[in-house]
Amino acid sequence: MLEAIILLLIGFAILIKASDIFVDAISSIAAHFKMSKMLIALTVAAFGTCAPELAISFNSIMSGQGDIALSNVLGSNVVNILLIIGIAACVSPIKVKGATVKKELPIILLITSIFSLSIVTHYIDTSNMLILSRIDGLLFIVFFAVFLFYIISVVKIKEGFLEKNNPKYKMKTSIVLSIICCILIIFASDLVVDNAKTIAQLFNVSTKIITMTVVVIGTSLPELTMTVISAKKGEYDIAIGNIIGTNIFNIGIVLGLPLLIFGGFQSASFNLIDVFVVHIAVTLLYFFAKNDKVLSRKEGIIMISTFILYYAYLLIF
Repeated sequence: MLEAIILLLIGFAILIKASDIFVDAISSIAAHFKMSKMLIALTVAAFGTCAPELAISFNSIMSGQGDIALSNVLGSNVVNILLIIGIAACVSPIKVKGATVKKELPIILLITSIFSLSIVTHYIDTSNMLILSRIDGLLFIVFFAVFLFYIISVVKIKEGFLEKNNPKYKMKTSIVLSIICCILIIFASDLVVDNAKTIAQLFNVSTKIITMTVVVIGTSLPELTMTVISAKKGEYDIAIGNIIGTNIFNIGIVLGLPLLIFGGFQSASFNLIDVFVVHIAVTLLYFFAKNDKVLSRKEGIIMISTFILYYAYLLIF
């Protein structure tokens, strides 16, 4: 018990410090290439912090536990927006660029809508026991490819290349630190999740609570620390871009790739309210950002309150 607690605290310490350095490193890379920090955050940062979720999805679908994979993606996307962006906005109001409101946010709203519609369609069709199929996996990957095409097109037309920033680290140092920090973030996240799960089991906590709290929130810790630290440092593009990229990656690759490889799966505990909340989360983010291009503390509180209500429902029902 004591060993698990110590390892848990060590994991948190590594996670926070590695995320802090990672933010500075990717900011330096963006500055060296005169690239938009949003582009870096949508790709490198988002993909790097999604590794724990990807590993869990593959393992769970391979072992016939599709509920864990679905809960992981649904829960992660809800936590990323309602809790993480909510907390970050409370720490420091997040400024959102007009380009983000016009391009990145509509993309994540579209992909989330397709994801939600796919699940609802299967749920309504009582003749089909699958909650998601291999075709859905292919669909998610196709939309993810569209997202990547958008990223590449932005690079080609050199949008956002006018940002002038003084890099904190030299180029080689930035790349090395980014790689090392990505590895440390993944390692620390696993350390936190494994030991938190051990502690939860010692207290005889149910599997449902473990999955929706320890696993989902635990694997979202990289996004939490990186987003909050970025917001506090005024790196708003990284703060919002990391979450957008992560959520799109969660649907397109974390869920889509295992579905395409291993096929569909059934769900025993799935509820349409989960999909409804995922869609509400993205919708709130879009309209809050579109309103005045600032995610205020008041809006952050609304997001956190919505998250608390949802989790209260999960734990009670």
